[in-house]
Amino acid sequence: MDIRDLLVDGIEQMTDWTDHALASMTTEQVNWLPEGKTVSAGFNAWHVYRTADNITNFVMRKQKPLWLEQGFAERMQLPPVDQGTGMSLEDARAIRIPDLALLREYGDAVAKDTLACVKDVPLATLEEVQMVKPLGEMPKWRVFRQVVMTHGFMHLGEINAIKGQLGLQFSI
Repeated sequence: MDIRDLLVDGIEQMTDWTDHALASMTTEQVNWLPEGKTVSAGFNAWHVYRTADNITNFVMRKQKPLWLEQGFAERMQLPPVDQGTGMSLEDARAIRIPDLALLREYGDAVAKDTLACVKDVPLATLEEVQMVKPLGEMPKWRVFRQVVMTHGFMHLGEINAIKGQLGLQFSI
């Protein structure tokens, strides 16, 4: 087993669990805003997908993310560049997912693309150091592990907490 196998396993699990969590929600529920300094389940999922897409395509492949390349920004009528990181709480709370099926379609496309990238990337490339703002420099394998996988699981926890507040079953 090499590091790619571990990354693939974790990213597959995180993306499967996130999609499963969303599958039992309606668009209205995905956009529901809990009280306090938090965001919707839809924002959390959108942010996880946008982050993985940007890491896979913009950072690793030096190309446009699927968000732009496949027209998801236009189709979802959401910001073309923003991904959630660094957004004000007010702006993040203003994000509304217009179509849950389209968000899940984007998540599926990103998952397949990210997994293909991880499976194909040379081990030597994963050892290269990459700057990731605002986190700093780290080996590329850690970018996938920390920024895509672990970060994604953290937001999945938020999605499930919101589901609990809505009286919905916790999903994993």
